[in-house]
Amino acid sequence: MRKLALWLIALFASLNLSGCGYNTLQAQDEGIKAAWSEVLNQYQRRADLVPNLVNTVKGYAAHEAKVLTEVTDARARVGQIQATPELVNDPAAFQQFQAAQAELSTALGRLLLVAENYPQLKADAAFRDLQAQLEGTENRITVARKRYIEAVQAYNTTVRQFPSNLTAMLFGFKTKANFALENEKALAAPPKVDFGGGEPAGADISKGY
Repeated sequence: MRKLALWLIALFASLNLSGCGYNTLQAQDEGIKAAWSEVLNQYQRRADLVPNLVNTVKGYAAHEAKVLTEVTDARARVGQIQATPELVNDPAAFQQFQAAQAELSTALGRLLLVAENYPQLKADAAFRDLQAQLEGTENRITVARKRYIEAVQAYNTTVRQFPSNLTAMLFGFKTKANFALENEKALAAPPKVDFGGGEPAGADISKGY
């Protein structure tokens, strides 16, 4: 009899939790973790391309020291951030992560615009392979970031809406950090990597992309 009572209590509690959004919050939280992991994977993939890209450009344009240093330093700052799953729960840390990635995007854009002035570099097989890899990675970053944004929006809505907001408060579910709208347009624009008909030589590289 006691076991039956406990089973009924557990069943009732389960139904209540399901009805008040607990299961939804759990599922959405797991979805955010998966989406964030993919964002990090793609950003890491881009960071891994940087050393070879810099070295290849340096072989043809060693005197472009300022731009080469900007890219290297920007990559180093990205690497200094502990991009853990918990980072999405810290708005300040998440903002720092955004800023570092945006800085690297801008530096890469400038580096690729510099390459426009070096026909031999653009014809180099290794460079063309790296630019193709970078283009593919930037596209994957855009897709991964979009999925993360959508996952966070759905979760944050559940956290704030009644009556699921009561469940969120009871069990400690809090809103997650998301990519800032003012940065999204810039972040969504990958560096220009198509050299079929790019900027003319002497383009202003100070504007990035």
